[in-house]
Amino acid sequence: MSDSERSRRHHRPMLRDEAYFDQITQGLDPAVMREAGEVAATMLVRGVRRKGDDALIDRVVALAETEGLETLAEIWSGAPADTLAGTLWRLYLLTTWVRENPQRVAEEFTCGREVAQAAGVIAGIADPPGPEQLQVMVDEVLRGVVEGDFVDVLHRASAFAHVVATGRGRLGHASHDETVRMLTLAEQLEAASRLESRGSLV
Repeated sequence: MSDSERSRRHHRPMLRDEAYFDQITQGLDPAVMREAGEVAATMLVRGVRRKGDDALIDRVVALAETEGLETLAEIWSGAPADTLAGTLWRLYLLTTWVRENPQRVAEEFTCGREVAQAAGVIAGIADPPGPEQLQVMVDEVLRGVVEGDFVDVLHRASAFAHVVATGRGRLGHASHDETVRMLTLAEQLEAASRLESRGSLV
């Protein structure tokens, strides 16, 4: 391998590069796309942190908005639930849905919390759990990808999804399939948190 090839391997694009997600989704075959998605996920969660790196934190919080959920789907949606890339996809899918449906989510969470009280506490949403409080929770979860304990981030997101699924079932205003999908998401995030706690989420 030449020196220039080693240099290109070593200097992979950093998350701060605004064009990065465009670069990895243009004209690549599925295998290359999958590998690029894995690299991106690793940089997000395992990347070198600098204290007070607010620009990076803000970028992670707004990633689905700035890059588009479709772009994240292209690189991450095919990844298994028990991988870092698959876990990030599920986190962004959940948080984007909350942002787009705050009133419905607040109703489902409020109803579900009456039954799933322990999970409601873990989710950590201020009382009363209205749309604004949900937005704060979403931002805190995504900030935690960069500056928090990723195990706690996943555990909290899982608890939130579990409460929402419970509320859906009680209210009956969602289809059975929608309720099952949310419950499955909760279980997948909880399983990922256990893998992360063992250092096995890659």
